[in-house]
Amino acid sequence: MGTEDVPLDDKAKRMRDLLSSFYSPDPSSTNDASSNHGSLDAIDTTSFDADQYMNLLIRKSNLEALLQRHVEMAAEIKNIDTDLQMLVYENYNKFISATDAIKRMKSNIVGMETNMEHLLDKIMSVQSKSDGVNTSLFEKREHIEKLHRTRNLLRKVQFIYDLPVRLEKCIKSEAYADAVKFYAGAMPIFKAYGDSSFQDCKQASEEAIAIIVKNLQGKLFSDSESIQARAEAAVLLKQLDFPVDSLQAKLLEKLEQSLGDLQLKPDEIENVSVESNDPKQGEVSDSIPIAAHEGSVLEFAEAIRAYRVIFPDSEGQPTKLAQDLVVKHFETTQHYVKGRISSGKLLGVLRIIWTDVLLMDEVLSEAVLPGFSLEAAQVALKQYVASTFNYLLRDISDALLRVNVSSKEAAEELPLQVALEASKKAVLQGSMDVLLEFRRLLDDDLGLLVQLRDFLIDWVQEGFQDFFRALDDRFLLLSGRKSSSSQDQDLTGAHGEKVLAGLVLVLAQLSVFIEQTAVPRITEEIAASFSGGGGRGYENGPAFVPGEICRIFRSAGEKLLLHYTKMRTQKVSTLLRKRFTTPNWVKHKEPREVHMFVDLFLQELKEIGSEVRQILPQGHSRKHRRSDSNGSTASSRSNQLRDDKMTRSNTQRARSQLLETHLAKLFKQKVEIFTKVEYTQESVVTTIVKLCLKSLQEFARLQTFNRSGFQQIQLDIQFLRTPLKETVEDEAAIDFLLDEVIVAASERCLDPIPLEPPILDKLIQAKLAKWKEQNPVTP
Repeated sequence: MGTEDVPLDDKAKRMRDLLSSFYSPDPSSTNDASSNHGSLDAIDTTSFDADQYMNLLIRKSNLEALLQRHVEMAAEIKNIDTDLQMLVYENYNKFISATDAIKRMKSNIVGMETNMEHLLDKIMSVQSKSDGVNTSLFEKREHIEKLHRTRNLLRKVQFIYDLPVRLEKCIKSEAYADAVKFYAGAMPIFKAYGDSSFQDCKQASEEAIAIIVKNLQGKLFSDSESIQARAEAAVLLKQLDFPVDSLQAKLLEKLEQSLGDLQLKPDEIENVSVESNDPKQGEVSDSIPIAAHEGSVLEFAEAIRAYRVIFPDSEGQPTKLAQDLVVKHFETTQHYVKGRISSGKLLGVLRIIWTDVLLMDEVLSEAVLPGFSLEAAQVALKQYVASTFNYLLRDISDALLRVNVSSKEAAEELPLQVALEASKKAVLQGSMDVLLEFRRLLDDDLGLLVQLRDFLIDWVQEGFQDFFRALDDRFLLLSGRKSSSSQDQDLTGAHGEKVLAGLVLVLAQLSVFIEQTAVPRITEEIAASFSGGGGRGYENGPAFVPGEICRIFRSAGEKLLLHYTKMRTQKVSTLLRKRFTTPNWVKHKEPREVHMFVDLFLQELKEIGSEVRQILPQGHSRKHRRSDSNGSTASSRSNQLRDDKMTRSNTQRARSQLLETHLAKLFKQKVEIFTKVEYTQESVVTTIVKLCLKSLQEFARLQTFNRSGFQQIQLDIQFLRTPLKETVEDEAAIDFLLDEVIVAASERCLDPIPLEPPILDKLIQAKLAKWKEQNPVTP
């Protein structure tokens, strides 16, 4: 291996020295490099010592590292050889190119000196011939020029003598501009010879000019004359050196007065915009007002042009007048879009304003009115978008507020269902109508809207994002979960407790509809017709985020559904609290029938069932009955205990009841009581019943009963089993809670002796028969 490495290292060292000597920019670097010859990095320096490098490498590296270093150095050597070869080839190509360029230059220069001498001879020949022609024609040219000057002088003299007659003719024909032009042309002659040769002509001309000045002054200060005619008169007076500085304020005042006449009026906007969207009579009825308005604006523009000519130092005043007109136009438009208007009406107004801007821009281009109007149009269009969404929000609120009508005054049998369908239509169809109105603005070819197209797309998307957030806030306001401000008092001031609970249920189901149907449909329409945008800047993120809206209304729907169950539970719990706190349970009499509070409780459940049937769909889950459980529940336990207790004495039964109850709890199956509330009739009603029975249990734990009071509670609870099973879907949990109420009452009873089964069954059957007569089963 050593014999093969020596020639390769010598070759690499020779190549490295050549490259180093050719490309080294600083000779002093060799001195610095010599100080590092003792390190492994000194291989690229000019003072490299191969023997010392090998000894150092052998001392610091093992065999494997040496082999690896050998492979690396061989690869480096090949790369250096390749680079050197490429440098040689490149330098050779440059030498060849330089040689070819020198040859071409040599061939092109040959014969150039001869051609230049030949060209110089021709130029000298042309110059000599031109000098000969000029010498021969000099005398004749001088004579012709003299005759021409004499002819021009005679024409001027004749014009001076004819000037008074010409001025008289101009006065008769009111051609004051021609008269001023003639007189201005004769003024240099009058100044030079007016006191001698042309004295009579000058006097007659000045008398005619005095008449013209008088007529122009009368025309200038006449209110019957148009602004353009008065401006022309001022220009002519200025040409006659008449002092017109005092006229600037008067003309400016006249322009400001005309500015007020040109401003769009609300009634004119309404008429023009309505007519412009009438396909049958748009051409006939529109032409007269629009043409008259355009004529007035064009006259105003020409007057500004004349004003600038008369007073060139007042460039800012005409620009300010034109900008004021545009600002007033858009101020009127902003006031107009606060009402409920269609996109066609807005297009009619914008078309008139844009036409005015283009007419004035032709004579006042430095005012940059199109760009100035874009800034004002952004405010008006953004306000129109916001106003449209506000009216959509108001329509949805009006549809929801129909729930406020009491059941006696309502014409519909199902007011909640009617309000829900109307609200769904207001959300979905209203949003589609709003998108249709905005799409008409995007599809129009008006130059103003074309330049604002990206901004309009962003405003529509932002408008929907803000609209749904405002709608969520409105739901919170209507549901009573958010305090109302002064401007929203009309929305919540008339809500009754009963109506408000139904409205909360409508809001919960409407939130589900918005999440699952409305938002996807609106997202598809926006993607189809309102894609693009970018005016707000991509760093701010997308303007419309449907995922966020869906999350908002999914959460709102769940909270509103829980809020409905809470409201209904609180109302029923108030009834139950009165039932337990009003009587003196220690002195309660023997039960004769089921207490009246049971009827009130079932009546509330019936009302709740009526509300949920109007709004929520039926569930598909199978009812959880007691037979579904493998273990024994509290109700089955109580039936078994009841048979055993019939053979015991009342004293023994009372003593062992508490012990048996706790023992049964150790072996019964776990029953899940409180589950998530679903958007179904059974789930909502079952949750409310569970919460009410749990409240009933807690109320029973706060009282002390005698035997009769405990038996009354037993009778009421046993009667509730049958009607509640027909209402709820989780019978096992209901049985468990009913048993818990009885157990709680027995634990708080001084003498917990239950009713005899025959007496209990007789009282329950009598009440059931009466209850079924009052509440017939509807198919």
